[in-house]
Amino acid sequence: MLSGILLIDKPEGLSSFDVVRRVRRVLKERKIGHLGTLDPFATGLLPLCLGEATKLVPYLLPEAKTYRAAIMLGAATDTQDLTGRVLSRTETWPAPEQVYPAAAGFVGEIQQVPPMHSALHYQGERLYKLARRGETVELAPRPVTIYRLEVEEVDLPRVTITVRCSQGTYIRTLAADLGAVLGCGAHLTALRRLEVGPFKVEDALSLAALEEAAPEARLTRIIPLTACLPAMRQVRVGPEAAGNLRRGQAVAWPDEGLQPEELVQVLAAGELLAVARVRCQEERVVLAPVRVFAGNQGLGARDQGSEKPPTAVNSGN
Repeated sequence: MLSGILLIDKPEGLSSFDVVRRVRRVLKERKIGHLGTLDPFATGLLPLCLGEATKLVPYLLPEAKTYRAAIMLGAATDTQDLTGRVLSRTETWPAPEQVYPAAAGFVGEIQQVPPMHSALHYQGERLYKLARRGETVELAPRPVTIYRLEVEEVDLPRVTITVRCSQGTYIRTLAADLGAVLGCGAHLTALRRLEVGPFKVEDALSLAALEEAAPEARLTRIIPLTACLPAMRQVRVGPEAAGNLRRGQAVAWPDEGLQPEELVQVLAAGELLAVARVRCQEERVVLAPVRVFAGNQGLGARDQGSEKPPTAVNSGN
């Protein structure tokens, strides 16, 4: 089984699941998930988690994402993007100098009402299914964070922006809300994802290149599990502690530099053994396993030994 993250540059016209299906066929790997859906008209970075890397999704999905978006002012649609039905249209556009302060007003934590044409659940059913039946429901706004919003070009009625935002942000809703603030309506016409957490689109592989590459070359593009969580501290353990962690037992760790409740990566023999939470038990620091990963991951150098030999204790979970 292959385990790691493969960065794909999704082409226009395919759904995210279409990409997953094609990669499954090429790599002959059934266990594949992705870090955030892109609409068929969108392009750009689609990180795919292979094998044991699917266990990393809860830690990577909340990472910030960066997009480049093209917005058409003067027309609002029911889907908030170019695929929808036009609800209103105007030829009266704001002055270019009005666009910049209006866009800047969205930076920071904002309240955003999710679009009806989305995959969110409402009373057990996807919102887009309700929307296709012509049904609407009143949705509560949700807090999202816009870390950065830069207006790259204003060529009325088109506006191009770059956005870095939190999980759960809808860029098409951002486009529609910008149009509302400017008083002319707007919708999203193009979207390209540039970054997901530490991963960048310039490091991604096109589907065509993946399909044409030799099997050995494909393997070189898979990021090993030990390099998938660069923001999470790593600790290394020896064989005895590794066995205890694999059985779900916490192990004592004599490193006072770790912070209570901190999540750390535990490596053993050069592989990612577990994601563990730092806890204090009986005045000792212990590593309590939260996610345990199978061995023989097949990617990355093996590293025998341990810098600090821990001992097993009861987990107390």
